[in-house]
Amino acid sequence: MRVLFTTNIPSPYRVDFFNELGKHCDLTVLFESQIDKNRDKNWVADKFSNFKAVFMKGIKKGDADALCPGILKFLSLRKFDVIVIGAYHTPTGMLAIQYMKIMNIPFILSSDGGMKKEDLGIRHKIKEHFISAASAWLSTGRVTSEYLEYYGAKKDKINVYPFTSIKAADILDKPLTVDEKKAIRSKLGIHEEKMVLSVGRFIYLKGYDILLRACEELDKSIGVYIVGGKPTEEYLQMKKDMNLSNVHFVDFMKKPELALYYKAADLFVLPTRGDVWGLVINEAMAYGLPIITTDKCVAGVEMLEDSIGAIIPTNNEKALNNCIKRAVEHSDRYDANRILVKSRLYSIEEMARYHYNIFREHRRRKE
Repeated sequence: MRVLFTTNIPSPYRVDFFNELGKHCDLTVLFESQIDKNRDKNWVADKFSNFKAVFMKGIKKGDADALCPGILKFLSLRKFDVIVIGAYHTPTGMLAIQYMKIMNIPFILSSDGGMKKEDLGIRHKIKEHFISAASAWLSTGRVTSEYLEYYGAKKDKINVYPFTSIKAADILDKPLTVDEKKAIRSKLGIHEEKMVLSVGRFIYLKGYDILLRACEELDKSIGVYIVGGKPTEEYLQMKKDMNLSNVHFVDFMKKPELALYYKAADLFVLPTRGDVWGLVINEAMAYGLPIITTDKCVAGVEMLEDSIGAIIPTNNEKALNNCIKRAVEHSDRYDANRILVKSRLYSIEEMARYHYNIFREHRRRKE
């Protein structure tokens, strides 16, 4: 089966997924750009072992998107059994959708996540025009499916798949013991009795100002480690003003280094104001960590249950503070084994398998 998949940049999790999907089909991936200006230069991936990677030439639009007219050449060949538009919001994605709509070429629109918001007027009409043009849709779950339906997707043509950045081999076989965690913390120079971890860029959307305020009334024996590059001056000043000696900002690090922080932690927190998914939730669960996140994190809404973590309202430092305290003081509240079981349902291998089966059904319907 010949599959054409379009996306904007070679993000590491996407390349891992494409390499796995390429084991099942003859896969060509069109990339709009090689880098994202907002990301660390080490973030992108370049190991394309099981698929053909094509970097199109185009006019850069924003940090990671581009307008690449050359995509029309690939679409006009009509040699692919399945075409998937993975970055439908970019100029290239919209050009491709419009072309296929005019030429009556069936395609699948893939969404990594989304949350329905009331959206009226011209903005709604534009999104509806492009999203509804597909003949089938890929969704990460109930919340994303509702989002797609809001913009014209047909409910019976929406296919749900497990979205992740984690390979099966990266998921722990069993939870780490307290002593194992202490040994790793000692190696990392972490001296607090308990450790809370968060991973994400230091931008307003991630809600780290809320986390800092929530830390003001935390016991100093609870260390809070935020991995995300260089902190803003605002966050540094907040830490100083509130005397948050137990809060630590950690620079960007590669996967093996970050894995040690996940293993050392007792709890993972993502106080986001809005994530269309939130892959760090998948990453934390792969290490058996209980999760606290907000009702604006789609991954949390889709994956969490009482034994796995807690969902709190956005912009609520009091609720966050209370949840952190409860999780740390009552470590038996969450089931690390259950977290790992759930994580195994969301592996790169499962993600690729779901896609392949969906593609086979899509091709069968075309015939």
